[in-house]
Amino acid sequence: MLAQTAVKIKAFSPQIRQALAKPFLATADRFRPQGEEAESAGTAARFSAYFSRSRREIMRAQRLRYRIFSEEYGANIKAPFGLDRDRFDKHCLHLMVRDNQTGELVGYTRVLTDDRLAKTGGFYSASEFSLGMVSRLDGRVAEIGRTCIHRDYRGGAVITVLWARLAQFMIEENIRYLIGCASLALSEGYDVGAIAEQIRDRHLSAPAHRVHPKYTLPALPQAGEGSARMPPLLKAYLRMGAEICGEPCWDPDFNCLDFFVLMAVDKLPERYVQHFLQPRQQTLSQAV
Repeated sequence: MLAQTAVKIKAFSPQIRQALAKPFLATADRFRPQGEEAESAGTAARFSAYFSRSRREIMRAQRLRYRIFSEEYGANIKAPFGLDRDRFDKHCLHLMVRDNQTGELVGYTRVLTDDRLAKTGGFYSASEFSLGMVSRLDGRVAEIGRTCIHRDYRGGAVITVLWARLAQFMIEENIRYLIGCASLALSEGYDVGAIAEQIRDRHLSAPAHRVHPKYTLPALPQAGEGSARMPPLLKAYLRMGAEICGEPCWDPDFNCLDFFVLMAVDKLPERYVQHFLQPRQQTLSQAV
């Protein structure tokens, strides 16, 4: 598999090849993550990330989505039989993270690649944003969505394993850009104003990459005096070098603000490239 992946890396620019070829030559001894990353790396072998086409597993993921979005975050969604599902599911790839000790599904995201848009009529994010800039991106694009982590597993390890498999997928399929929405639940006590202010100051994309929300709050709250504590997933995106492409969209059904995220594979921080794209066969499963 690594030989096949190395061939696909050649399709990228010289700068990308230089950045992405290193991890496949590295060993675990040559990369020693610190802090939160060390904790994640130390526990990652407990989890497996894999794409699944199993109807039963997809239903498990839809049930997990419903529990998190509806029961935890208060989303007002139609969910017969306690399953969060929509018309995009049958056209998406479904990425699961399993706890190898318990067999429980603990993390999930779905991936919609640009070669499937003729069947869906566009990306899911187009229901919330005007996405004219996406057509101008120079390379393949994939959208991730409905990303969720079981409430007992939000310490970092599951997100790490999920991102490792996503990064591997990007290389395998020559995906140059990931897009999607990072949600900020309005019921979780976050300082919305402080988060929005921090994003404007540090993480906004270039004007050419801006999108425009179709629905907005009448006014974002003013920043409080505390720190801008962020939801784990949004924090993970920003640490991976993602850009936020403008003001958030208000989603009243999901009771959240959605920030549109753009992540370019050639702008991943090198330390994360090394971390996520190492060949850790004991951790990552192949597609089933």
